[in-house]
Amino acid sequence: MATFLYQHDSFLNHLTPVGHPERPDRIRALKDVLADPHFDALVKIDAPMGDVETVLYAHPEHYLNMIRDAIPDAGITRIDNDTVASPGSWEAALRGFGAANKAVDEVMSGKAGNAFCAIRPPGHHAERNTAMGFCLFNNVVIAARHAQKAHGVERVAIVDFDVHHGNGTQDMLWDDPTALYCSTHQMPLYPGTGALSETGEHGTIVNAPLSPGDGSAQFREAMESRIFPAITQFQPDLILISAGFDAHHRDPLAQINLHGEDFTWVTGKLLDLADAHASGRVVSVLEGGYDLMGLAESAACHINELMNASS
Repeated sequence: MATFLYQHDSFLNHLTPVGHPERPDRIRALKDVLADPHFDALVKIDAPMGDVETVLYAHPEHYLNMIRDAIPDAGITRIDNDTVASPGSWEAALRGFGAANKAVDEVMSGKAGNAFCAIRPPGHHAERNTAMGFCLFNNVVIAARHAQKAHGVERVAIVDFDVHHGNGTQDMLWDDPTALYCSTHQMPLYPGTGALSETGEHGTIVNAPLSPGDGSAQFREAMESRIFPAITQFQPDLILISAGFDAHHRDPLAQINLHGEDFTWVTGKLLDLADAHASGRVVSVLEGGYDLMGLAESAACHINELMNASS
């Protein structure tokens, strides 16, 4: 088996204002680093258009219609101060969760060893009824629900190492005993959620906040003391990763000082947990990462570990 990489040129067509950190160049940076012959073993697949009905696994119909209606015929429209839409945003959004859902299909069927979805816009800040933090639809929650509905998966774990807390994912899974949400993130920082005390109705929300200036030692301790034991106890059938790379020391939006080797380490540990509890089933979905060099380095380390596990 191999690692499947989902990508598509439509992700370049979700346009943002000049100077906006969530920009098409993020996808170009990933394409450039993955063009190295080392990554030739990746099975590269065009991200498919997602079934719009699967959005309703995470968001109500009125929200889906609101996002569709917000797509402009020309130019860029603001949904909130940070979150925008352009004429190409609808296709990009549909191919984003379409990639995540298809990756789940291929991993659950055994066709793929694991998968990485190089998509944008990101998703983990999107709450049930609110687009925010650059996010329109919550891709990873849609994929988790798809795994449960289409493949009979009983327990899904979502691990989020983006430097910003995935408030949207937490919001959607707060009272769900069938889904574990684990997050490392900087606090205080946008969006302001993710305290240790936020554990959900069933203890299936596990937050491990980091402080500005923290680096490898604190990140690894948070993972080893809180998140890895929670996954072991939960015994998931599938692990989804909200793979944000903005905890890299170069990133302009936060003050956590991780390096490429930290993303290698955490990916390897999650793959080991997947081997132990989830028959190796892992799907990773791109979230943040706003320094292009930091994003490229970190994602390459992450994907290299995925490839090592599936070879």
